[in-house]
Amino acid sequence: MGAGESTGAGLSSAEVEERRNDGRTNAFTADTSRSIGSIVRANVFTLFNGVVGCCFLILLLLGRWQDALFGLSAVANAVIGSVQEFRAKLALDRLALLNAPLARVRRDGEELEIAPVEVVLDDLLVLRAGDQVPADAQVLASRGLQIDESMLTGESDAVDKRPGDEALSGSVVVGGEGRAQVIRVGADSYANAFQAEAKRFSMVGSELRTSINRVLRWVSWGIGPIGLLVLNAQVQVAGGWDSVFRTGSWVQAVVNTVASLTAMVPLGLVLMTSIAFAVGAAKLAAKKVLVNELPAVEGLARVDVVCLDKTGTLTLGEIAFDAVHPLTDAAPGWEDVLGWYGSAPDANATARCLGDVFTDPGLTAAGAISFSSARKWSAVSFPGAGTWVLGAPEMVFGSRASDSDDPLGRVVVANAAAGLRTLVLGHSPAELSDDDVEAERLPAGTAPAVVVTFREQVRDDAARTLAYFAEQGVGIRVISGDNPRTVAAIARQVGLDVDEGYDARTLPTDPTALADVLETHTVFGRVTPEQKKDMVVALQGRGHTVAMTGDGVNDALAIKTADIGIAMNSGAAATKAVARLVLLDGRFSHLPDVVAEGRQVIANIERVSMLFLTKTAYATGLAILFGALVLEFPFLPRQLSITDGLTIGLPAFFLALMPNARRYIPGFLRRSLSFALPSGIIIALTLTAYTLTARSLGVDMDQLRTGSTIILAIVGIWILSILSRPLNRYKVVVIGAMFIALTALFTIPLGTVFFQLTDPGEAAAYALTGYTIAAIAAIEIVRLFHRRFVRRSLSAVGGDAARH
Repeated sequence: MGAGESTGAGLSSAEVEERRNDGRTNAFTADTSRSIGSIVRANVFTLFNGVVGCCFLILLLLGRWQDALFGLSAVANAVIGSVQEFRAKLALDRLALLNAPLARVRRDGEELEIAPVEVVLDDLLVLRAGDQVPADAQVLASRGLQIDESMLTGESDAVDKRPGDEALSGSVVVGGEGRAQVIRVGADSYANAFQAEAKRFSMVGSELRTSINRVLRWVSWGIGPIGLLVLNAQVQVAGGWDSVFRTGSWVQAVVNTVASLTAMVPLGLVLMTSIAFAVGAAKLAAKKVLVNELPAVEGLARVDVVCLDKTGTLTLGEIAFDAVHPLTDAAPGWEDVLGWYGSAPDANATARCLGDVFTDPGLTAAGAISFSSARKWSAVSFPGAGTWVLGAPEMVFGSRASDSDDPLGRVVVANAAAGLRTLVLGHSPAELSDDDVEAERLPAGTAPAVVVTFREQVRDDAARTLAYFAEQGVGIRVISGDNPRTVAAIARQVGLDVDEGYDARTLPTDPTALADVLETHTVFGRVTPEQKKDMVVALQGRGHTVAMTGDGVNDALAIKTADIGIAMNSGAAATKAVARLVLLDGRFSHLPDVVAEGRQVIANIERVSMLFLTKTAYATGLAILFGALVLEFPFLPRQLSITDGLTIGLPAFFLALMPNARRYIPGFLRRSLSFALPSGIIIALTLTAYTLTARSLGVDMDQLRTGSTIILAIVGIWILSILSRPLNRYKVVVIGAMFIALTALFTIPLGTVFFQLTDPGEAAAYALTGYTIAAIAAIEIVRLFHRRFVRRSLSAVGGDAARH
C-alpha cells in the first residue's frame, strides 16, 4: 500500500503513476462474445449446406453448371444467417456492462471525477447514491451505504454495506454514501468476469425457426436411403450397373438423383424466414425499436400477457412536487425540514423535488438514517428539535395510512386514489440514538405531521397502447413499487378497468397460489424486484407467453426470465443486454408496431411455408415412387429451378413481406403440413401417372420432362393462387407476373434451349391437360378441408384469449 491509501487523502500522484506503469489499472478489453469464425462455421457447415454443397460440387465436376443453380440459395442462406447472428453479436458487444460516465476518487487529498478505466489499484472511491461502482473495492466508511447488486448476484434487495464489506464493480449505489478502497481492477474485477460470462450469444425462442428445423431434420433422415433408392433406379433405367460406366450414362443417372434430392430440401423456406425477420427488424429500427435478435420480431406477436412498470411506461417517469397537506397539531418547523431533505447530498429524485419549493435553512444534522429502498423511509435528528422521518406512509405508520377513519389515512387514501404519490413527514420529540442509527430503527413517539404529494405525468399514448392490447386479447399486468392505490389510479386514467391495486406485500410465495392471484388481478403495488421475476415465472407456469418491460437494474432478472424482455434505452446497459427489444426513445406506444410486424412475419411465413413444404412433400413422394417403380426421374435440376423460382421462390418473397394482421395462432407446422402433405401426395401421384401414360404413348424423354414441367408449373401457379386468397391487386400482379414469366420461358427460344423444353406431343398434351385439371380439382378439395381445420384452430385460440 502507498502512504496515502490508509488515510482519507487517497493515493498520491506518484503512487497513481507507479500503478499505471505496472499495469494495475482498470482498463479492460473484453473478448468478443462469439468469434466471426464460429458464426460463419455455424452457418456454413450445416448438414443441409453439406448436402446441397456436395450436390452442387458434383454437378460442377460433371460440367453441368446449368443444373447447379440451386446452389445459389444455399449460399444466400448461409450469408443471411451469418449476417443475422453477427449483427446480434455486435449489439451485445456494444452494450457494455459498465456504463457509468465518471468515477469519483480522492487523490492527493482532493476529490476528482475520472473515467472508470483510469481507476487504479488501491484508489480511494467516493460513493454516493446513483453511482456505479467502477472496480471491486473494500468499504472503509459507510453512512447508510446501500448497494444494488441484482444484475451481478441475482440478489434483488439492496445490500447494506459496512466497513470491511466488498462493493462489487458494476453494482449501483441506491442509498447513503461511503468510501471504499479498490482491491481488484481490470480483468480481475467482478463486473468484467461477469461480463465475459454473461455476454453469450443466445437465440430467442422462435416457433417458426423451431418448426422449420424440425422439418429439416425429418428430411435429413430420409435423404440417405431415398438417395440410394433413386440412384439405383436411375442406373437401372440407364442399363444397369454393368453398362452405365461403359456407356457414360451414369452421368445422367447422377444428375437425376441430384435433382430428386435437392428438391426435397426446403432451403428457400429458411431463406424466406431470415429475410422476413431482417426486413421486419429494419422497419422497426426506423421506428426507434432495436431488435437484439431477429426472431424477437416474431416473439412479441406470440405474447398473451404483458407485464409493465408504471413509472416510465404508463407515465413519463418524471416526478414533480404537487402539494403539502399539514395534519392537525403538526409539529412546527416542517417547512425547514423539507428544505433540508430537498438539498441533502444523498437525496433521491423524489426528495430533490422538494428543493424546488422549500429553501434549505442550513440545518445541521445530529444524526441520520439514510433512505433505503427496502424500508422506504429516512430519518434525521436536529439538536433540540427531535427527529423527523420522511417515507412511504404505510411503511412508517402501518395500517393507519390506509384507514379512512384515521386523519392520516383519509388524506393518504384520497390523494392516492387521485393518482398522486404520497410521502409522510413525521416527527418525534426524541433524537436518534447511536443504537437507533445502527439498528435503523424508528424513534419512539413518531407522529404524522405533513402529507406531501407528488404527481406523475401520464404518457399521452399510454391509453391508446393499452386499448390496442385489450382489443388483441393480450392481458396486462401493471406492477410497481409504488402505493397500490396510486398505481390503480394511474391505471384507471389510461383506461384499465380496475378498482384497487393489490398490495404485493401480501402476495403468496407459493407459485400456484401466486398464479391464481395473477389470473384475477391486474394492478400490483409495492412489488419487489424478486417478486417481479416470480410473477413472470408464475404466469409462464400457467401456459402464458410473457413480455416484461423495464429499465432499472432491478428489472434485469424479470426481463431475462420473460419470453420477450423489453428495455427502455434510458435503462441500465446490462438490462438492455439481456432484453430482446430496446425502445430507443422509451415510448411504449411502439409495441403495437412490434406486434404488427411479428404477426405479419408469422402469418406470411405460414402461408409461404405451405408452398415450400408442398414442394418437399411431392419431391419426396416422387423420389420414393420413381425409385420403387424404377422410372427415370422426370426432371432435370434446371427444369426444377423454373418451378421453384416462379411458383415458389419469387412469389414467396413478395408474399412474405405483405401486410397481414392475423393474430398469432399456435400450431404453425401442423396447419402447414395439413395442406402441404396431401397436396404434395396429389402432385407426386399425378406426375407418376403422367409419366406412366407418356411412356405408354411412346414419347421421348425430353418430351416427357417438358410435359412434367408444364404440369408442375401450372399446378404450382394454381397452389400459389389458392394460398394467396383473398386476392387483391398486389397479389394478382405477382401471380400474373409469374404466369407471364413461365409462358415466356416455354416459348422464347433462349429459354427452351437452356432448359431443354420441347413440344410434348399431341397425345401427351391431352394427357397432361387431363391430369392437370384432376390435380387442381383434388387440391381445391384439400384446401376446403384445410380452411375448416384452420377455422377450428382460430375458434380454439379465440376462446383461450377471452380467458386471459
